[in-house]
Amino acid sequence: MNWRASLICGLSAFSFLVGCGESERRPAAKVSLEEQNAVMAFALSDQLESNEFSGAVTVVVGPEGILGMEAFGLADLKSARPMRKDSVFWIASMTKPMTAACVMMLVEEGKVSLDDPVSKHLPAFKGQKLLKDGKQVDPARPVTVKDLLTHTSGLTAAYATPAGQPSDTLPLEKMCDFYAGQPLRYEPGSQWSYNNPGINTLGRIVEAVSGMPYSDFLESRLLEPLGMTSTTFWPDESELERRALPYAKDKDSGQLVLGKTHTFREPYSDPSRTAIPAGGLWSTGEDIAKFCRMMLNKGELEGRRVLKAETVALMTRNQLGDMPKVSFTPGMAMGLGFHVVREPQGVSESLSAGSFGHGGAHGTQMWIDPVRQRAYVLLVQRANFPNSDASEARRIFQKAALESYAR
Repeated sequence: MNWRASLICGLSAFSFLVGCGESERRPAAKVSLEEQNAVMAFALSDQLESNEFSGAVTVVVGPEGILGMEAFGLADLKSARPMRKDSVFWIASMTKPMTAACVMMLVEEGKVSLDDPVSKHLPAFKGQKLLKDGKQVDPARPVTVKDLLTHTSGLTAAYATPAGQPSDTLPLEKMCDFYAGQPLRYEPGSQWSYNNPGINTLGRIVEAVSGMPYSDFLESRLLEPLGMTSTTFWPDESELERRALPYAKDKDSGQLVLGKTHTFREPYSDPSRTAIPAGGLWSTGEDIAKFCRMMLNKGELEGRRVLKAETVALMTRNQLGDMPKVSFTPGMAMGLGFHVVREPQGVSESLSAGSFGHGGAHGTQMWIDPVRQRAYVLLVQRANFPNSDASEARRIFQKAALESYAR
């Protein structure tokens, strides 16, 4: 038995006794970075031992605060640096719902409509063509803001930068000019296809409408009001010292090897890097819990409202009807920036219908259950999960969280 298994086994009996005696409604308390239990560490021990990830931070959230938070395993295998509750993770596409929230603030203010053609705010998209049967033709209608939010725009999936060049070397405006110059792949609104360029385009709309850089708008209108002080596009030296490193599982040896993202150029702290609306944020478990609490509380956190309750309801409602092949796992629908559970099954079996959330490229996950009034945050840095939304680690974590923190 190695050190990780010994640690988990040594703590699990204590955490089991504590968990069994807790009431249905737990009082909110400030999370301690020192206190530790092992409910989730025990549940995920097989995943850790089989090198599915090097370490994790898990958070279970209620409307009033964090109910349980754990850190286990390693953030850095080479130095044996332990994972900490304040470890910093690249949350990748978990940035998308936060970008969507910014867009919806402008919708609330009447500055943007979901039915607006993208070209109303970004003239480069005016007259964009559709590629059909090898020819460029006029689409039945132009791409709208809602199409971007629901991944039904038909925009190119190509990167705006040359192959091998990090995405953050090109300003957002030039990225969107590139997208606008490419023909649509299908009629807008006709099918679902996950699309990073569409979310980046939303970030550019935020800039064009607000007159502020996208990153400044996100900071001042979402991150600051929610107290998400460790969430950034440019982690500083102290945050990078707490960084959980990304690892890929070698297909031959089954061992974890250090991975690398080609999305960003180094140093990551350089503010001249472009803030990527589709996936550029770094964050911590405690910060993401604040975003989840805001959504559980219908747009408000500790007396500060960032979204109207009706906006939260709209964002987390199925927007595509019975459109087939939506999202990355069975039984799913699409809201505005959020994936929505229609029929819980498989990896979503522990969530209620109507739950919503988003994952990230390196296995990070946040899922919010408005029926049970719980949110579940899983942070790992696994670079080559075949499908991070469908990971067994996510299924096990959510199941253990439901059983331990049921309401």
